[in-house]
Amino acid sequence: MVKTWLNNMARLLFPHLCAGCGSDLINGHHMVCLECLDHLKETGFASLPDNPVEKILWGRLNFNRASSHYYFTKNSLLQHLVHQFKYKGNRDLAYYFGTLMGETLLTSAQFSRPDVIVPLPLFPDKEYKRGYNQSAVLSEGIAAVLEVPVSYKAVYRNHYTGSQTHKTRMERWKNVEGVFTCGAETEALHRKNILLVDDVITTGATLEACGNVILEDLPGVQLNIVTLAYAIA
Repeated sequence: MVKTWLNNMARLLFPHLCAGCGSDLINGHHMVCLECLDHLKETGFASLPDNPVEKILWGRLNFNRASSHYYFTKNSLLQHLVHQFKYKGNRDLAYYFGTLMGETLLTSAQFSRPDVIVPLPLFPDKEYKRGYNQSAVLSEGIAAVLEVPVSYKAVYRNHYTGSQTHKTRMERWKNVEGVFTCGAETEALHRKNILLVDDVITTGATLEACGNVILEDLPGVQLNIVTLAYAIA
């Protein structure tokens, strides 16, 4: 009874609320309640060869496998959640989603365990203002499940690019052309199985630009790609 009373007091003083709906109906390490999780639409792409994410990148990038965990639509619950960890400082939420991505990859026959995880980099000034790179935090959640390292210095974004949101596919590609450079850890990554991580894929222009720099500068690598979400109209 004392333990129950203490738990109830702790929940009252330090409420553990769902990031989706604000309810306190969540358990343990979860950041989102079961009802909200049920409203998030999983893609199943990690177990599906030739899935829509892979088709986006066909002919543009020499990758092995690619996947996204959820479908992303405007004004959806997932958009609200992504907004929280991209713009509202909810780093723990990004890490939590990374663990869900890692659990899916762990059971996928399509994805082999990577040697290293590489988050899509932000421009340093943008990362400083945000406080962290959301792709890096997603990567940390994945890494905790797969028990592999994250390379934070493999690739750099060497100049600022504006938002891709309202750009056409061609404008997106031009916006990120030449913005990525491989960094100090390149030699250690030669001939490694690399998992490139980002939050949302729309046209794939940014992942294409970053992935091709990795393939050009790191001999013998095997490149796989995963994002939290796949944007659909």
